[in-house]
Amino acid sequence: MKIGTDAVLLGTWTPLTNKPYNILDIGTGTGVLALILAQRSTAEQIDAIEIDDEAFEQATDNFESSPWNDRLFCFHAGLDEFMDEPEDEYDLIISNPPFYTENYKTENTQRDLARFEDALPFEDLIEAADLLLSENGIFSVIIPFKEEERFLALAKDFELYPLKITRVKGKPNTEIKRSLLAFTRIQQTPLIDELIIEIARHQYTPEYINLTQDFYLKM
Repeated sequence: MKIGTDAVLLGTWTPLTNKPYNILDIGTGTGVLALILAQRSTAEQIDAIEIDDEAFEQATDNFESSPWNDRLFCFHAGLDEFMDEPEDEYDLIISNPPFYTENYKTENTQRDLARFEDALPFEDLIEAADLLLSENGIFSVIIPFKEEERFLALAKDFELYPLKITRVKGKPNTEIKRSLLAFTRIQQTPLIDELIIEIARHQYTPEYINLTQDFYLKM
């Protein structure tokens, strides 16, 4: 699967204000998020979990061939399996979760597993974050904007409160498509803003360029 805008947005946007010592990427796919955070942070330990066989192998190869291979490790496991015997709490938990909640499936089972929310329900993801997040940790996700209200309510049930909310539009005159959400255990007034990706086709806004230019070879 190609590198998606969602993963790049989440990896570059996620706050590192708590200077995480260790990071967990839930459902790493080919490892893009974990690699971005290895480049952005000084975290000593970056763990990633991935259930799909091919994606796991690709992520492992990508980690091993990166300059940060001594800090990156991929577990071939589902989230429930990983949670059975949690060894660590994490200062940053990040996930670009599958979120096609419509009742249709394609003929490609692998893509369905990666793209449908029933592979990783929001409730399970938030419960895992609550279990595995350190006291001063940050939990960061990207979801469809239409799911924002529900996700915030579920997180509140686990006493995880928004630190920062950024709503993403493709172009100035289009609808909000995505929500970037960062949570902590501390109740506060969140910073809420908006990000527009393009002014026109391949004409990126200064805000998007500023956020992502260190991670694209051509920007």
